[in-house]
Amino acid sequence: MSGKPDNRLMQAIYAIPRSAFIASSDLGDMMSGHSIPSRATIKSILSRIPVLRETDRVLLIGAGSGYLAMILSRLVASLLVIERDSSIADIARKNIAAFKPANLTLRVGEGADGASDRAPYDRIIALCSIDDIDQLMKQLVEGGVLIRLQHSDGRWAILESCGYDQTGKLHRQDLGPVDFSGDISEALIDMGLVDDRLLQTAKEEAGRLDLPLMTVVQRHLGGDEVSVYRALAKRIGVRFEEAEKLFPEIDRSLFRHFSRTFLDHYRLIPIVKRDGKILIASDNPDAQTDALEAMYPGTAVVRILVTPTDYRRLWSTINIIEKGARPLEKAPAAAPPAAAGAEHDDFAEDLDNHISPYLVAVYEAILLDAVSEKASDIHIERYQQRVRVRLRVDGELFDLEHYQLTPVEMAGVVNVIKTRAELNIAERRLPQGGRSRLKVGQTTYDLRIQTQPSLHGEHVVIRLLPQSGRAMNLHELGLAPRVAQQYRRLLDNPAGLVLIVGPTGSGKSTTLSAGLQELADDGRRKVITVEDPIEYAIDNIQQTRVRTKIGFGFADAMRSFVRQDPDVILVGEIRDTETALEAVRASQTGHLVLSTLHCNDAVDAVQRLYDLGLHRNSIASELLAVIAQRLAKRICPHCREQVQPDEKILHELFPEEVPANFRCYAGKGCNQCSQRGTRGRVAVVEFMQVNADFRDIISRRLVSCAGGHWMPAW
Repeated sequence: MSGKPDNRLMQAIYAIPRSAFIASSDLGDMMSGHSIPSRATIKSILSRIPVLRETDRVLLIGAGSGYLAMILSRLVASLLVIERDSSIADIARKNIAAFKPANLTLRVGEGADGASDRAPYDRIIALCSIDDIDQLMKQLVEGGVLIRLQHSDGRWAILESCGYDQTGKLHRQDLGPVDFSGDISEALIDMGLVDDRLLQTAKEEAGRLDLPLMTVVQRHLGGDEVSVYRALAKRIGVRFEEAEKLFPEIDRSLFRHFSRTFLDHYRLIPIVKRDGKILIASDNPDAQTDALEAMYPGTAVVRILVTPTDYRRLWSTINIIEKGARPLEKAPAAAPPAAAGAEHDDFAEDLDNHISPYLVAVYEAILLDAVSEKASDIHIERYQQRVRVRLRVDGELFDLEHYQLTPVEMAGVVNVIKTRAELNIAERRLPQGGRSRLKVGQTTYDLRIQTQPSLHGEHVVIRLLPQSGRAMNLHELGLAPRVAQQYRRLLDNPAGLVLIVGPTGSGKSTTLSAGLQELADDGRRKVITVEDPIEYAIDNIQQTRVRTKIGFGFADAMRSFVRQDPDVILVGEIRDTETALEAVRASQTGHLVLSTLHCNDAVDAVQRLYDLGLHRNSIASELLAVIAQRLAKRICPHCREQVQPDEKILHELFPEEVPANFRCYAGKGCNQCSQRGTRGRVAVVEFMQVNADFRDIISRRLVSCAGGHWMPAW
């Protein structure tokens, strides 16, 4: 059996279902990339072994998942497998037992020692690199061959044959490289990310849209693409990096050696050439580097896997580097320092409304950075001669320090933003608001843009709202099980008023949208919303936007909605008396009304409704519940460590005695959380169910006095 695989080998490969060995991936780091080789890798190894016969007695070193061993047992008379790690051996033994091979034995032992009690062997196959082969060579029959993998880097390994010639001299022969990365399809199934049905759908879609398979799979999976691509890179044996680590390494001179068409076609980005290697970034796990290897003979091409978002960020950064090397057309060489207390210098006038491709690339790179960091807002500000670009992530602002823009460049970027949002670029004295859209991969973002004149120039705030067609459901929202259950029960009510309250940025819209997603998934009721703006586009929900310029506000929408036969109505916010009255009227006519209020806590919401002019009896009869919430940061699980809390805070929390089991943790800061120590946020919720006692208190408008008794508020 040499060179091309024969029919006997192909029959053995297809007789053993690879899916029966996938459970061994549960061992994680204990298993190497050779544990569940692809069918192509099996063919590559076994077809190169010289004269593998049905009568051979074979020793296999390294059990892995048992997949290769099981196929090999179909080709030879007797097979002994040795595995050093007992945990891996147990997994392989369990997998192999399902097929009940009579000619296969598995034992735990040191591979380099072989198994002299069962010697001699016609063939010894080592799936690992063994330096000292003297002991193994003694266990071969005359003319026997030892096959071993050498120089493995996770993906590639060199297959080598060792045997004695007629004079008794050890002879080594290079049988060529073996690619252990295998088929990306098999890797995705091994990781449990897809099943055969989803994989087939993704393949058809990828072929139709001319996209990498992994890009289409990620769109179906959703979730955190960094985690998925990091795990996939580990699985297929390639290096994974985030764009921040690659930015400082980009070599502009290397990039100029290639055509953009060539790189686009192969989805490759050359990063740097050093130490006889070329680092190439790609978001396609199946990307081929053969053409590059042919262009640079003798130079190793090292592939780095990045996420699709980071792939676009790298392109944008390269564009900035390339275009930034040339000076801005018509831009002044330097800006004069602003006099203290003087009005801002209008650098946009110096640009003559010119839009430079370089400035477009800068703006797009900022947007991609915001998407990558999962930022909710972008702030572009100027303070005298200093330009500041910041992102709001998990409620906190942090600087993007790699954007060192001049005031001239900032004015140009503001022009780019205004142009895309269809704002008046000549108007710099008044605030303006507009919208534009951004598409990253298969996700579209609605960009809400607000400009604000200031002392030194216009500042811009951009809010990013993903329009995926689906919001988080209550399970994904992370509410406490009891609160989530109560929320679901509220959504089942045929009529009534449910309020989500809290300050700006407390996640009210997200909680409301999670409720809407539950209703959309259920599909039994008609749901209509009026919002300003529509923050989450949800399929199967009829959503309407407020248009104040033409006289269509919340109250107008409410009056129209009740004639559309809805079951549930969502009002983005109750801001005034008219909207509050219409919300209560809709509730009274048999509709479930969901809305938000700006107030501090659940009880305060009732007082806020009083202030808006609602009658106490209307509030008592229609209000079902109030959910007040705040957002608290989550400690990054990757860098969490126990710390000693501040004594003053500890005393405030536990004035009498600190519990014995009390522990305090903080995030140290790592690459997973961008050195912030926190990653994501969780809602802290106050749930007030309006029962009979509350209705009585509201209708009589009682307040609590110092003595603990209730008395009228008037």
